[in-house]
Amino acid sequence: MTLQRKKAPEFRAIDHINLIRPAHQKLDNGCNIFCFNSGDQELVRIEWIFGNQRFDAVKPLLNIAVNTMLTEGTGSLTAAQIADKVDFYGAFLQVDYGYDHSQVTLYSLNKHLQHTLPVIYDIINDSIFPEKELETFIRNQQQKLQVSMQKNDFVARRVFNKAMFGATLYGLGADPDDYKTLHREDMLAHFKQMYQPSNCTIVIAGKIEQDILELVTNTFDKGWTNSPVNADTTQPGLQPATEHFYLTEKPDALQSAIRMGIPAINRTHPDFPLLQVLNTVLGGYFGSRLMVNIREDKGYTYGIGSGMASFKQGGSLFIATEVGADVCKAAITEIEKELNLLRNEPIPAEELSLVRNFMLGSLLGSLENVFSHADKFKNLYFAGLDYDYYDRYVNVVKTVAADQLQELANRYLNFDQFYKVIVGKY
Repeated sequence: MTLQRKKAPEFRAIDHINLIRPAHQKLDNGCNIFCFNSGDQELVRIEWIFGNQRFDAVKPLLNIAVNTMLTEGTGSLTAAQIADKVDFYGAFLQVDYGYDHSQVTLYSLNKHLQHTLPVIYDIINDSIFPEKELETFIRNQQQKLQVSMQKNDFVARRVFNKAMFGATLYGLGADPDDYKTLHREDMLAHFKQMYQPSNCTIVIAGKIEQDILELVTNTFDKGWTNSPVNADTTQPGLQPATEHFYLTEKPDALQSAIRMGIPAINRTHPDFPLLQVLNTVLGGYFGSRLMVNIREDKGYTYGIGSGMASFKQGGSLFIATEVGADVCKAAITEIEKELNLLRNEPIPAEELSLVRNFMLGSLLGSLENVFSHADKFKNLYFAGLDYDYYDRYVNVVKTVAADQLQELANRYLNFDQFYKVIVGKY
């Protein structure tokens, strides 16, 4: 076989994204199960996903504290026994908290699932939040927060989220005193209301043979019952602040953290794929305008980027960086310049073509295994969308015109409307 070093590989445009679609069944207790059966490895990933309970400003940390402490003990297992059982069978267990959902995830070899699955059942059915472990959790979290509050980027993110979203799950920035509101009886009540089958979606991905599916359904159907009180997953409305500029002075800072952006649309809005293209041009990849200007040309930072977040109740478009304290004002001036350029001048065809190829290539590259396909499904399912969303996404990326993006920039990228947060020197 002769390598052709002088001839570039053949280039082909992406016409369609082929996504694995799940099988679905609903248990008698109301829990939905989605299965992505693919692959030759005797391995499965199972996720138990729960909608977060309504945010309570008086007890703001209940969602995150309950999720984090699920593995700290049950009625029959201590935290050490939970860890030992999972490790003994070469499995991996983690709990994750998100703005809209909390979840428990298990990676396990198929042959050991009969031993590892009962541990998860115990966790989501009988967690008890032992008082000693709760005290340790509170103490550790307060110490971690005190350390994190010394980091400019951490403070900037907290201030930014609070300004954009107010007293909601999205705007929550815990203070040390907030941990004093955590009490075991409140956590138990929260747990029983939230972690019940009618508020749970199970997503299984991997090599799923019939015995595996039956094991999961038998374990989480008949023995797992609903609480008399339904989970309340409604959330308070977003409360953006009227003030748009926030400065936290740190006279000795060598770097200043900059975070700015606007409340924006979420994935359900028809403009969302268009805005993703515009965001990529602005700061969404290494060759973006912000990187070329502020890192490569000016040398103000090692990295700068822009991103988009999609939540149930909305979303955000944001720019984040840390720059030398002496060039903070200059960096902000350059950011404003790049926003205005997108509003006043169409994106050149060559640059837009490069961004198109990057975005479509990234989408294909993100579908490397069955777990990735399950992740794409979750984006759709919890947003109430169907698989034609990705067909529309591909079509938008391939066909969007420069004048469309310029019009979009004038709608969404008004620098004067941005929330601006600076931590350090200004």
